Amino acid sequence: MFSPPRLYPTDLTDAEWQILEPLIPAPKPGGRPPKWTRRVILDGIFYLVRSGCHWRLLPREFPPWKTVYHYFRAWRIDGTWKRLNATLRERERTRQGRNPQPSGCIMDSQYPFRAQSARTTSVGGIRGYDGGKQQSCIFEKLSGRKRHLLVDTLGLVLTATVHAADMQDRAAVPDVLRGVKDLFGRLAHIWLDQGYTGAGKAWIERELGWSVEIVKHAPRPRGMWVFPGQEVDPAIFQRPKGFRHLPRRWVIERTFSWFGQARRLSKDYERLPETEEAIIYATMSRLMLRRLARAA
Repeated sequence: MFSPPRLYPTDLTDAEWQILEPLIPAPKPGGRPPKWTRRVILDGIFYLVRSGCHWRLLPREFPPWKTVYHYFRAWRIDGTWKRLNATLRERERTRQGRNPQPSGCIMDSQYPFRAQSARTTSVGGIRGYDGGKQQSCIFEKLSGRKRHLLVDTLGLVLTATVHAADMQDRAAVPDVLRGVKDLFGRLAHIWLDQGYTGAGKAWIERELGWSVEIVKHAPRPRGMWVFPGQEVDPAIFQRPKGFRHLPRRWVIERTFSWFGQARRLSKDYERLPETEEAIIYATMSRLMLRRLARAA
């Protein structure tokens, strides 16, 4: 079988294409035979996701940008990217000795802020003002979108939802978890941070019947009584600096760090939130595909 030369590190290897080929929609019967193979089209998509270039700036080694974008858009609309992520996730979980369907999950918006918002560009589309971002840096006001993820205990994405940044975490819970119970019947427990307390936690317990665990930082002492003249070490009122291991919370933070490999996700360049969601699924699919091919 002919194997095209790998011109870029993002190009699919033969082992990766062998796994991916049965999962990609085949050309429709009849009509003119396709000029470009599905493999080189996927190479172009993965190059764009990893490098962060514009569609019109795809190198000439790939098919014309309109062709590559046409297939990316078509596979977004028909749900191919989401199905691809789901299939590869189940295979990766099986490879690691886990049940294909998870029983626990973690939900959060993007690292490093409590409600990290993706900075938008001049491209149009929905966006909103993130008040939480202003609290993190009083000199910066941000209008953009949030990327909300639901991941399993391995950090693999279950669902990705992109919405305006002015929606608080607890208010976004119904949108992020809509239909999740039907897709993942074994899910019974979820880990959240303190941004989901109140209405968000109550909605999950009432509508989904899951047990909810709020993972909190260690409390900081606010004061203490001392005798006159007694010396107190100021260090006891300070939180430890550096990385603090929070149970299960670090799993989803690691997933967000994986997005750093995809420069297309460094900012929100997309007009539609659904397009950014498809890029998230494509990024995770590429990561899992590499793992599965190496383990084969």
